[in-house]
Amino acid sequence: MAPSIASRWPDPPVDRLVTALTPPPRFAGVRFSTYEPDPAHPAQAAALPVLSSLAARLREPPPTGPLAAFRRRRRPETAPSVYLDGGFGVGKTHLLASLWHAAGPRETKTYVTFAGLVGLVGALSLRRAVDALRGTRLVCIDEFELDDPANTRLVARLLSELVADGASVAATSNTLPGQQGAGRFSAEHFRREISTLAGYFEVLTIDGEDYRHRGAMNPPPAWNRAEVVAAAEALGDAATLDEGRVLQGHLAALHPIRYRALVEGLAAVFVVDATPVRDLGAALRVAYLVDVLYDLQIPVGLAGVEIAALFPAAFLGGSYRKTLGRCVSRMGALLAEAERFRRPPERTVRAG
Repeated sequence: MAPSIASRWPDPPVDRLVTALTPPPRFAGVRFSTYEPDPAHPAQAAALPVLSSLAARLREPPPTGPLAAFRRRRRPETAPSVYLDGGFGVGKTHLLASLWHAAGPRETKTYVTFAGLVGLVGALSLRRAVDALRGTRLVCIDEFELDDPANTRLVARLLSELVADGASVAATSNTLPGQQGAGRFSAEHFRREISTLAGYFEVLTIDGEDYRHRGAMNPPPAWNRAEVVAAAEALGDAATLDEGRVLQGHLAALHPIRYRALVEGLAAVFVVDATPVRDLGAALRVAYLVDVLYDLQIPVGLAGVEIAALFPAAFLGGSYRKTLGRCVSRMGALLAEAERFRRPPERTVRAG
């Protein structure tokens, strides 16, 4: 029998949380040269020279000496920053990770999701997080969220200090595919939430179709319980097998900053008896776990609920619609990646 995620209680050391701030495995090999803009949406190609120019600037040696430090403190706006805004699956994370790879030595840059950055501040405290990241020339933040003003302002305080010290910030944000032009990120909205940072950003709007849904790709057929169990047992200790409600309970008992350590090294995650998630807190924890699984390229086999019914319509249309919409999109990709593990359950042949 495959082990259960609910039996794992990881407690990664704090220094590991900081050293892990790099693009995840899914984006470890991406570069500007491997980005394939959709010709039907010119804004995708238009973002490349802007980001390439920023990377080139960040590769230049920074000015040194007391006067340079004084000028950075007095004029933090001189650090160029960009905000990539668009729908799901238009290549924003590919571009963000490519910028990180092109921007100079490893020790001068940081890559983290917005939720991961909030978790880091929660684990370290704001002051220790600032100290740990001081000297960073580029802070890449994937999936910047405006859902929670308290978290947004917390991160803004951290970024304000880093920007004042000369750092550039690059961030991505999601807009629902069916709501182009409605509920979209705007400088005015950003200014209300984190007013000290709003003026630093050049906003690049990147539209297009979710590449995870392009062409004739259809969602894989639903798994049944026997198929999930068979696939998990075939992988043995390389995979996990959990019941949906048990897994949700375990996620509630762990700080999300531990989720990466919870699943690292697994070949796949399997869940049976999954049910719609009716509690918003539980839904956000599931979404965070799915982000981690997606970044680490860990497929998911799921039985019990269709992904379209995983969250209530009220959640998908509410204030956390971007977070949960991204979760549904990425879950579809993880289910498709798990198809290679699907196998019929073994049948017992009776003698006679």
